[in-house]
Amino acid sequence: MKTLSSNSPTNASILVGVLWCLALLAVVVIGVLHTARLDLVVGKNFGDQIQAHYLALAGVEKAKALLYQDSRERSRSRRNHSGELFDSPLQFRDVAFGRGHFRVFRRGRTDEGGGTIYGISDEEGRLNLNTVTTNELGKLRGMTPDIVAALVDWRDGDNAATPGGAEAEYYSVLTPPGLPRNGPLLTTRELMMVRGVTPELYLGASRKPSGAYVGGDDETDDNPGLAIEDMGWSGIVTVHSAVRNVSAGGQVRVNLQTAEEAALTSIKGITAEIARAIITYRTRQQFGSVADLLDVPPAQSQNPGRPQGGQTSGTQGAQPSNAVGPGGRGVVSQELLADIADELTTEDNQNLPGLVNINSASLEVLACLPGVSREIAQAIISQRQSDGYFPSIAGLLKVPGVTREIFKQLAPRVSARSDTFRIISEGKVDSTGARRRIEVIVRVGLQTIETLSYRDGL
Repeated sequence: MKTLSSNSPTNASILVGVLWCLALLAVVVIGVLHTARLDLVVGKNFGDQIQAHYLALAGVEKAKALLYQDSRERSRSRRNHSGELFDSPLQFRDVAFGRGHFRVFRRGRTDEGGGTIYGISDEEGRLNLNTVTTNELGKLRGMTPDIVAALVDWRDGDNAATPGGAEAEYYSVLTPPGLPRNGPLLTTRELMMVRGVTPELYLGASRKPSGAYVGGDDETDDNPGLAIEDMGWSGIVTVHSAVRNVSAGGQVRVNLQTAEEAALTSIKGITAEIARAIITYRTRQQFGSVADLLDVPPAQSQNPGRPQGGQTSGTQGAQPSNAVGPGGRGVVSQELLADIADELTTEDNQNLPGLVNINSASLEVLACLPGVSREIAQAIISQRQSDGYFPSIAGLLKVPGVTREIFKQLAPRVSARSDTFRIISEGKVDSTGARRRIEVIVRVGLQTIETLSYRDGL
């Protein structure tokens, strides 16, 4: 009994030591298990993000395939614009695929009611920052003369500052310092580097760093009807717009500046008499656009360079180059122009950058164009809503308020077709809610689809 009693303190110490070891071991095991669980969760989330990325990519590829198919169908049916993919929830809303789904969406225009619309958007419905004129820029909401001058200096090729503008001398002393592009802008976000352009002006009410794209589950009660025009300049400008210089059927257009009589008469509605009048007219005055066809008088009234009626060329009896036929009518009526306008051009270029599509442009964009007030812009939108999309730019002559003079200002700046499109696709894994967005800008050609811009993780 004495021996057992003397060993009791030692045994107790050993027991306490063992218990502490067990406690420390438990802490270590719990820490390892917790770390392993975190690693598993992180790995699973990373895997879900990858799956969400490919779900979004599936949406992009589907949109590209449908755009190409739509382009071919429009060429076969000789239509410039269909608008079918601009609002197509059946094709683009929460399409189930694998462990999740994808959606392709855009912000609606004011005339569409704003909010989220499931479909692709049209770059030709925006103003191209690289081709827009200073007068057109000045009509943008929030634009000032100094910002216009700064943007002109940013994109021109020299270092000479225009009045109110800014060149290398200004940007080089900023923190951090920089230099102006002195060339075409590469992205619209570059606009925020131009002096005077604030995030409020560029992003508008949305204030989203990703370019203000809000949609789907990101809708809140505060902005359920936010329209594309409410997203600041980012919602109405582009640097990528350009259309192919072809007719609705995909054929190369006949150039009014250089075409021979045979080429002109190959267009249905142009007779030999009209073709000769066009050729005579262009020897005296270059065509600025197809709208100038309305000024072409009969060939015999233009008094070409040979004597007529006892007068010689260059005498006071010669009629001005913009004279029209008897009764003030030229050889090309508005009705005939509507039939032939899409088959003709005044440019040799294969692509025409910066043209605005009158079938998809918003009121804010249309109101920036030369000669167009907000009232006329609204009339254009009302016309296409009531009578359908314009088959050619000559359809503008039917819009109330659009006179021949206004049409002549508009014609070189507008189109009735689009070849460049913006696709915003979001993929989501249903089990975890992981999501990923991709924005792609593509140009649809006769045989291929060219990717112009790609942004991931918006």
